[in-house]
Amino acid sequence: MNPRKDLSPVLAELQGRLEGAQGKKYWRSLDELANTPAFQELIHRQFPEQASELPNALSRRQFLTLMGASLALAGVSGCSIRPAPSIKLRPYVRAPEEIIPGRPLFYATAMTLGGVGVGLLAESHLGRPTKIEGNPQHPGSLGATDAYHQASVLTLYDPDRSQNVTHLGKPSTWDDALVALRAALDKLRPGRGAGLRLLTETVASPTLGEQILNGVLKEFPEAKWHQYEPLARDSAHRAATTAYGEPVHTYYRFHDLDKNARLADVVVSLDADFLGCGFPGGVRYTAEFTAGRRVRTSADDAGKADMNRLYVVEPSLTNTGAKADHRLALRAFDVERFARALAAELGVKGVAPAGLLSADAVHWARRVADDLRYLDPEKGQKRDKPRPAGTTLVLAGDRQPAAVHLLAHAINHHLGNVGKTVIHTAPLATRPVDQAASLSELAKDLEDGLVEVLVILGGNPAYNAPADLQFTERMQKVPLRFHLSLFQDETSRQCHWHLPEAHYLESWGDVRAFDGTVSIVQPLIEPLYEGRSALELTAMLAGRLQTPPLEMVRAYWQAHRKSLGPAAAGDFEDFWQTALHDGVVAGSALPRRTVSLKEGWEKQFDAGAGTGDGIELVFQQDPTLYDGRFANNGWLQELPKPITRLAWDNAALMSPATAKALGVELGEYAHGGEHGGYHQPIVELRLGDRKVSAPVWIVPGHADQSVAVYLGGGRHAAGKVGSGVGFDAYALRTTDNPWFAGGLKVAKTGQTYLLCCVQEHHLMENREVVREGTLAKYRAHPDFAAEKDRADERKDIQRARKPLTLYDDKEYAYNDHKWGMSIDLTACTGCSACVVACQSENNIPVVGKVEVSRGREMHWLRIDRYTAGPADDPKEFYFQPVPCMHCENAPCEYVCPTEATVHSAEGLNEMVYQRCVGTRFCSNNCPYKVRRFNFFHYADFETESLRQQYNPDVTVRSRGVMEKCSYCVQRIRHAEIDSEREGRSIFDGEILTACQAACPASAIIFGDMNDRKSKVKQMKDSPLHYALLADLNTAPRTTYLAALRNPNPDLEAE
Repeated sequence: MNPRKDLSPVLAELQGRLEGAQGKKYWRSLDELANTPAFQELIHRQFPEQASELPNALSRRQFLTLMGASLALAGVSGCSIRPAPSIKLRPYVRAPEEIIPGRPLFYATAMTLGGVGVGLLAESHLGRPTKIEGNPQHPGSLGATDAYHQASVLTLYDPDRSQNVTHLGKPSTWDDALVALRAALDKLRPGRGAGLRLLTETVASPTLGEQILNGVLKEFPEAKWHQYEPLARDSAHRAATTAYGEPVHTYYRFHDLDKNARLADVVVSLDADFLGCGFPGGVRYTAEFTAGRRVRTSADDAGKADMNRLYVVEPSLTNTGAKADHRLALRAFDVERFARALAAELGVKGVAPAGLLSADAVHWARRVADDLRYLDPEKGQKRDKPRPAGTTLVLAGDRQPAAVHLLAHAINHHLGNVGKTVIHTAPLATRPVDQAASLSELAKDLEDGLVEVLVILGGNPAYNAPADLQFTERMQKVPLRFHLSLFQDETSRQCHWHLPEAHYLESWGDVRAFDGTVSIVQPLIEPLYEGRSALELTAMLAGRLQTPPLEMVRAYWQAHRKSLGPAAAGDFEDFWQTALHDGVVAGSALPRRTVSLKEGWEKQFDAGAGTGDGIELVFQQDPTLYDGRFANNGWLQELPKPITRLAWDNAALMSPATAKALGVELGEYAHGGEHGGYHQPIVELRLGDRKVSAPVWIVPGHADQSVAVYLGGGRHAAGKVGSGVGFDAYALRTTDNPWFAGGLKVAKTGQTYLLCCVQEHHLMENREVVREGTLAKYRAHPDFAAEKDRADERKDIQRARKPLTLYDDKEYAYNDHKWGMSIDLTACTGCSACVVACQSENNIPVVGKVEVSRGREMHWLRIDRYTAGPADDPKEFYFQPVPCMHCENAPCEYVCPTEATVHSAEGLNEMVYQRCVGTRFCSNNCPYKVRRFNFFHYADFETESLRQQYNPDVTVRSRGVMEKCSYCVQRIRHAEIDSEREGRSIFDGEILTACQAACPASAIIFGDMNDRKSKVKQMKDSPLHYALLADLNTAPRTTYLAALRNPNPDLEAE
């Protein structure tokens, strides 16, 4: 800790500092906004504290002596004393026909999360999966992915995965486990299985669901099947059952991508983070929503530009809230009151506005209701032209109670959205249930001693079950307990038998997508550790021991194919091979249902929301760890969370005003290495008789009198990576208050905790990096983004002398290809799928918490978050992906003494790793801060399983080597070889960089700037186009489109 860098300014001063500034100010952190002395010192010393400037009085001889010594030492650091270990290579005696070394194969499969599947393409090199891509033919993917999908391949090779069957903690075998299971089941047969309980997560697999219902439960009719996930959509289930009298699944339409026609002009999110990772259908929703915001008009047609409008009401800032045109920070308890006020303003039958809502919130609801009903008026006109029915959309978030979902259903029916932007179908799950009630029923049976055999398929209830159920303690009353899991986790440690589970890339199965479309889950590799799937274990429970899982899936679809209609007609083998190849079972999407609200629906919920006295505690899905299941995934642990920018920890999130009221201040910089983390104060969170200790993190834009915590931390049996990281928020969660609760007591402990926040890493010193405007501004002045650059150019022209420059004035002629990239800031949602995709593709190592706290994270691509407005009520948020700019006049190239960084004939700024001796001069000279240095042996050469994940087309770097974004040059080379072999030119879109391929918003476009019809060239010709730090004359190849918002003129003017 460095006491002279105390970051404890009075938070009230931040407002005064901002008001005193001229023009709009964008800031990345509270420290930057306050411009504290500590922050100024951080800017001054952007590199290690020991790297101060040279003394003023320095002779030429002294200078040359110092430079010679530094070069010599750099050469020593660049020569690794621990080279990569040698690997034995064995050639095929007879190679499989389809395998060609250096040419990957792609197989369609699907990953299930939260009871919803997403179709994927798994890249395989010589029989080993190395990378995940989206499946363009799958409706839930459209060729894109999220961070969880990208990181799933690392879980496959995790050396901490369960590698054998254990009995009472000792190694055993599958045969022994099955003998014990069959013996126990035989004892239950006389009672028709009355003592058997099966606990699963949400089952959206038609084959697995059939296996349980017509296999296990038919074999043991008195057995019970329970389902539980901590992030289950119970409120949506209850609301649908109440509103329509039956379980109904609901999904949404924002844009018709086939016709490029916007469907939802106005979107209202009631605490629904539909742009965040893990939201059911989130990848598709992101694609559709951003398609409705993308502006691609020329300057002459700017007046025709149009985009959707988003309102968000939420307690804690999310990706969706950050992209909103208008955002209202409300306590979680007040969201229901706002929904009532909105429904009442719209005239929904039977809904009266709730009290206890602030005047500002009531006014906000009135303005939103007007926008839902009427089109934007012409200047000087009244808002009285009705908006066409079915062109709006209201969503309710999963953590809101059933009442909010009911109100959202009622509003959508009232506005005519059902069947247009709101689609109802049969449930995705085989047996939809209220999962909290299901687990409570199981817990009661455990307590009453009614359970003799408990079989848990996946999940981790010993860790994430509500605290009041005391699930771990009650489990001990069961005489025989089995747990099938990828890891020997907290639940496995409480069971007699632990059974290793097969990863989805090792398994056969099937799963439904957000719209009901089925994908076949096919394996790419034999189970690494003799794991078996839930499908195989349920077959064993049903007495079908000899049936391979492939045959189970085939048999199911052979029996049910006729229900799919004409799309599945014909020969079964053709149908099956097509389904495997395409990753989609044709005709399997669930048909739309026509439903209507039951009479008296409005009487089915309480007259008003709870008061939530005092400070409320809000639980939230972790943006990188989901519910904690990915805690041992190093890529996701080190991935900065989109809003807080924290890595390797969770924290108690609160607003500046709440922090001030509690007497909690900003912490201190923890300097070491290049930047450092923060020593943050620890507080005790007490809810009733339960308590946890957590570090505080202050988040501008958070609702006052509300504290949010991410679920998924505090694991103690996750593995070497995830155990002991963060705190366990599940300890405060109960069945009555699964998402938020009032009466939170917060007390300071006087202790501090090191948090790693990358928000102040790689600063660009208050330069103008984000450019934005409103839709109205674009229509009036379409080229506003380039105004600053033109002004700078005019200044240069007015100079009497020729500007000084190190670079050649003559522009190099790129006669072949001229690669470039453009990033649309309007579309980017900050989801970070691109960051993990880049890490997976380019063998980027995990460095750990200590190294991140020193500013040494290795991500080639970072996403900076900028905020505009006062600290206590920020109005705008922007995400800016920053890869290497591949500058035409690259400052890094001119300072490298070994020519390790050079310019290619196609305009790429390339790294020659063998030449690099680690001087880091290039990093010092890069104004964009995009170069990364291997201070230590970050790459893992020792762990056998992890080596299998490496992309063989990309060099694995060692200690003392600089690295950076390469525009995925290996993909460029593959495309060039293919096109040359086939005697054709590379077509636009043939080369997708890893970040571009993963992006669900299509915010990143890469291509040949010499091709005037290419998408990247069209984006660079857009009036919104601008270059980052263009005044430095670096001529970057990576450029941006300015961000656009579409605010409500009535709200914007107030």
